[in-house]
Amino acid sequence: MEKESVLKQDPGYNFYVASRLITQAYREPLEVLGLTYPQYLVMLVLWEQDGQMVSQIGDKLQLDSGTLTPLLKRLEASNLVKRERSEEDERKVVIQLTYPGKSLKNKAESIPETVMERLKRWTERDKSRLRSLMDKVIEDLSGQ
Repeated sequence: MEKESVLKQDPGYNFYVASRLITQAYREPLEVLGLTYPQYLVMLVLWEQDGQMVSQIGDKLQLDSGTLTPLLKRLEASNLVKRERSEEDERKVVIQLTYPGKSLKNKAESIPETVMERLKRWTERDKSRLRSLMDKVIEDLSGQ
């Protein structure tokens, strides 16, 4: 019997490949909306609760402001969000959805289902177990 390669024994390898393939699966449906996958994730956070500070969005997506700020600037240039300084604390920036940003939600609602349809052999139980395991990985590795 052939020995499994050292590469495949490293759990990071499977996460890396799976992450790339998932991002790739989202690429085509998101192109229709003019969004990249990271921009889509920011929009999901804002569709869930509009008017969040950059730090709140960063916490939810595990992104630092150096990564998040350029994403937000591109979303603002596309007129999907607006960045405003907090009235209470000028150092804080609040992100608000614009009307076009809010409207995009309806067009994006079917995207997760479209992507999940590609996992034809997966049962709902499989999908639920994967989400649960990924939550554990995130929790353990983020130190929460």
